[in-house]
Amino acid sequence: MIMFRRIYPTLLVPVLAAANLVAAGEPITLNVDASDIALKIIRVHEEIPVQPGALTLYYPKWIPGEHAPDGPIDAVTGLDMRAGGQTVRWNRDLLDVYTFHVDVPQGASSLEVSFQYLEPTGGGGPFTAGGSATDKMAVIEWNQEAFYPAGAPSREIIFKPALRLPEGWKYGTPLPIDHESGSEIDFKPIDLEHLVDSPVIAGEYFNNVDVTPPGEPIHHELDLAGDSAASVEMSPEMRQHFVNLVAETGKLFGARHYRDYHFLLSLSNHVAHFGLEHHESDDSRIGENGLTSGGPGTASLLPHEFVHSWNGKFRRPADLTTPDFEQPMKTDLLWVYEGLTDYLGPMLTARSGLWTPEQYHNHIASIAADLGPGRPGRTWRDLEDTTFAPLIRGGFGGGWFNWKRGSDYYDEGDLVWLWVDTQIRSLTNNQKSIDDFCDIFHGGPNNGPEVKTYTFDDIVSTLDQVAPYDWAKFLHERLDSLSAEAPVGGIEAAGWKVEYTDQEAQGGRGGGFRGNFINATYSVGLSIGGDGHVADCIWNSPAFKAGVIPGMTIVAVNGRKFTPELFNQALRDTKTGNEPIELIVESDDYFRTVRIDYHGGPRYPHLVRIEGKPDLLGEIIKPRAPHPENPPARGSHDEQQ
Repeated sequence: MIMFRRIYPTLLVPVLAAANLVAAGEPITLNVDASDIALKIIRVHEEIPVQPGALTLYYPKWIPGEHAPDGPIDAVTGLDMRAGGQTVRWNRDLLDVYTFHVDVPQGASSLEVSFQYLEPTGGGGPFTAGGSATDKMAVIEWNQEAFYPAGAPSREIIFKPALRLPEGWKYGTPLPIDHESGSEIDFKPIDLEHLVDSPVIAGEYFNNVDVTPPGEPIHHELDLAGDSAASVEMSPEMRQHFVNLVAETGKLFGARHYRDYHFLLSLSNHVAHFGLEHHESDDSRIGENGLTSGGPGTASLLPHEFVHSWNGKFRRPADLTTPDFEQPMKTDLLWVYEGLTDYLGPMLTARSGLWTPEQYHNHIASIAADLGPGRPGRTWRDLEDTTFAPLIRGGFGGGWFNWKRGSDYYDEGDLVWLWVDTQIRSLTNNQKSIDDFCDIFHGGPNNGPEVKTYTFDDIVSTLDQVAPYDWAKFLHERLDSLSAEAPVGGIEAAGWKVEYTDQEAQGGRGGGFRGNFINATYSVGLSIGGDGHVADCIWNSPAFKAGVIPGMTIVAVNGRKFTPELFNQALRDTKTGNEPIELIVESDDYFRTVRIDYHGGPRYPHLVRIEGKPDLLGEIIKPRAPHPENPPARGSHDEQQ
């Protein structure tokens, strides 16, 4: 298949605009006032060049990286449209709530669109529909703040954006700046597709950290905004790990496809927590103390989103590459888009030093266990079908996640691509690896943020260039598998295997009482909150057979009031005792007693070496770039300018 590519030059020039714009390249003026962000209110005013007559406007619906029609249209309020000094009536489309119809009066040359975007309170929805602001910081995602005319691809609709922030706030963004005055920033004209791909992070407490490796010509920085001054401080050691990460991506991919890169990191307990990729930045959000007390998952978040700049933004499935934000996306290749990223991200987390080898091993053991005894739904729903998960997100509430399955293309994709890596090594006598695939697939000249699409056949063709083999059969066997066992062939080919002991691994996801959560998945088959609430129960597990279901609350354990410590002690006692675990549970205001007939004690996953096989995992996570122990201090980007 012939691939097409779209190029965003550093200096954007006017291009053909939608048919209802007055002049080719005439920009839409977009003024976003976030000065009242502490009140969770953003005020938006647009001026759209138009011609008289029927006009259709879209509000962004399908959000890149979210893979779903979940643009936060419910947060748009006070919508007002005017032309030629007159109020213009708008009508929402009867079949699509993201589409609006307007009749522009004669003599009008522009349509003024004003509205308020109300930031969610209490968490909000998923991803960018979630909470993005506190009293002290905010993330501005442009898909929330703009209507655009139907009739032309997003890359051909030019905006002239401006942003007003609270007094004294600092900000970071990959957007090119035209000029700024006080709290007001004017950005250079930019196409809508690239605008939506370029968020702004801002805050009263803000820190800019340069993480450009010595000799690297392209600037990289961390832009940190949080709810306290302490939250945005970064240790020299962690900064060096991120310098290493940037250097390691250069070695892995052999090219960059951006002008510069901004890690945008929110540090707050009061915004939605997630990571969302963009081409020249990311939008990652962790707790206020995430830089000092975050666990392994926190350390791997930014590497995952950074990898997406190559795998997901530059190389993108053709079915996920749409002309605007209204057209549906097809998600069948998410096992590459997200699955390969989920393999490369942890690998680079370990190569950079953000993880120790032990933490990487525990990560691999945990996902293998989660997808084995922790995911009986594998026996009816294959990996490829899980790529529809973003489109049916609402179906994953109410427990039974292990039987329903959700976005397993992340974790299972991780194991499949590890298997691909070890297979390449086996076929080439360890002379080639996934690194060679990435160099071919993600390399090439740096034309700035560019999209180069691919299909399944392109994946197979590139793998064949690295190591000739029947890769289509290899991949389909794993995509279509209904085996109850996790795809651990790559782990075993790398010289390791998954075993279970009664000792919990540090940093894994495999069990025990951690904070307010008990994971007894691999023993009795339960995930339990610290208050006794049953979050999930493994289908056909001992707890399932005893009558425990998600949503119940455990009131008592063996005749005593429930505590996490008491439950774990009862679990340990099953290894030497003959009696079942007796629970009093509450469900829908009714109480009953259940008895779990289990006698195996706690079970937590670990990786152990296979005698006589070389340690390929050690080779996979070995650094490729030099990591200086005491690098020279570097100033911030602002200081350099």
